[in-house]
Amino acid sequence: MPASTARVKTPRSAHHAQRLADQPSLGVSAAVTRDGRVTLSYPDGTCVLAPIGEKLDVIATALTPKGLIAIQRDVTERLTEEKLTLAWSDPVNGQDIKITDPLIGDYLITHCTPPDEILQDLAAETREATGGDAEMQISHDEGAFLTMLTRLTGARRAVEVGVFTGYSSLCIARGLPADGHLLACDISEEWTSHAKPYWERAGVADRIELKIGPALETLRALPLEENLDIAFIDADKISYPLYYEELLQRLRPGGLIVLDNVFLAGRALDPACVEPDLEPDHIAIRELNNKIAAAPRVESVMLPVRDGVTLVRKV
Repeated sequence: MPASTARVKTPRSAHHAQRLADQPSLGVSAAVTRDGRVTLSYPDGTCVLAPIGEKLDVIATALTPKGLIAIQRDVTERLTEEKLTLAWSDPVNGQDIKITDPLIGDYLITHCTPPDEILQDLAAETREATGGDAEMQISHDEGAFLTMLTRLTGARRAVEVGVFTGYSSLCIARGLPADGHLLACDISEEWTSHAKPYWERAGVADRIELKIGPALETLRALPLEENLDIAFIDADKISYPLYYEELLQRLRPGGLIVLDNVFLAGRALDPACVEPDLEPDHIAIRELNNKIAAAPRVESVMLPVRDGVTLVRKV
């Protein structure tokens, strides 16, 4: 099945996707999910428009090369009317597809346990309230992954560094038992204020302790006891090494640390990306990735999930 993708940078990604859904071309039907993802169905294939913060991923697939060209032409013309310019990738047709290809990302999103109404509502409110910053929210497949990891580890005590609007907190808390405890650390009262109503709707608010303030101070104030079962780090990247060390000291043997965004959109792993192009957060993540891989006191695996996720198990 021929396929091609394009990515457009725009602060109104959800708006442009919705416009194409509201006014589809003749013979084309449109379906919209709560996360703003639009699927245009053509006689010979489909085109998905997936708004992600200030980016719009466009994924076209068709039964034939001719059908793919027709879909590309139609979507290009429609988005040109929206004053957007598309640069389509070369079509793939049966050959290997890179794991980072938007085609893979879209397939992953649609082939995991779907988010329930509460998570969909929280994602929608996050987009409306935070605009382009909404891309800081984890995707729902990563959220399902966090819930599963929490359950698989039998976690009772969890820590999260970086709450944003509470989507990941909700996913972790759902994996805890009724008497479990999640310490959620963030510095923003504004963003975290969106979280609490959804934690309450999900019946997990009593499992979550929200701590507003510098996360490093919060972590250092915890007892130096190895009693944490799982921790999730998704905050300011330059402080990742410090958060990691504080959490590792307090993690029980067999416990798990999950680090998000370890690829940093490829800058952490691109050998051609060197100073002065590297910023302090890129350097911090790159050095931490190398340190974890070589550390004798942990087992680790880096996964190509979204912007890269590392799992670290304390031995």
